[in-house]
Amino acid sequence: MSEFLSLAGKKGLVVGVANESSIAWSCARHFHQLGAELAMTYVNDKALKWVEPLAKKVDADPFIACDVREPGQLEAVFAELEQRWGKLDFLLHSIAFAPREDLHGRLVDSSQRGFMQAMDVSCHSFIRMARLAEPLMADDGGTLLTVSFYGAEKVVDDYNLMGPVKSALQSSVRYMAAELGPQGIRVHALSPGPLKTRAASGIARFDELMERTRARAPQEQLADIEDVGAMAAFLVSDRAKTLTGNITYIDAGYHVVG
Repeated sequence: MSEFLSLAGKKGLVVGVANESSIAWSCARHFHQLGAELAMTYVNDKALKWVEPLAKKVDADPFIACDVREPGQLEAVFAELEQRWGKLDFLLHSIAFAPREDLHGRLVDSSQRGFMQAMDVSCHSFIRMARLAEPLMADDGGTLLTVSFYGAEKVVDDYNLMGPVKSALQSSVRYMAAELGPQGIRVHALSPGPLKTRAASGIARFDELMERTRARAPQEQLADIEDVGAMAAFLVSDRAKTLTGNITYIDAGYHVVG
């Protein structure tokens, strides 16, 4: 274990692991390698066969079903954490959703129902997690992480509906950092460039986006999930205790030229 960076004694919740290509999975592994004790969720029985073996690799316990669209499931996760641990040091929110027909169409053609679903799962669920985590972080503070994308700030072809949704998420990070800072709770968004994950597969012409980004990035490369996991581990550590409210770019510098 690194003498510089340690998460020994910390307890964290990871929401959003879908498979081995997930950003959330890389984060979970980095948390675990640095000594954190983890809880993990899986969205439904269909996902269980993919996520349960990964949860075992990082000794995640509790390992709980949680679909944030289902009333009471998110609350049940935090009730279990309170009973099991009585505290929480950090959480990672790495979930997003938009109905395919709304995601693949123009923003101006998006349905009210689709827009509201995307906003609820991708943004407001993070706010709800913060509210539920706050009492568990009352004694020692903690860190709340979510995952965004450059399309929150600039127009990215085919990102469509998710652009304004992620923009709302980033604004929420700033407001929650201000509101929760006095309690010692830090809030950040991780903003990697395009990564080949299961979630990204729903975006039209995503391979083209990756190649355009690689060509324009100052480092002429793409980040990968390992880079994101390493940054997440740093941000939840005590080494980052005076950082909050940031949109942390992990994109080989693309955000400065994109």
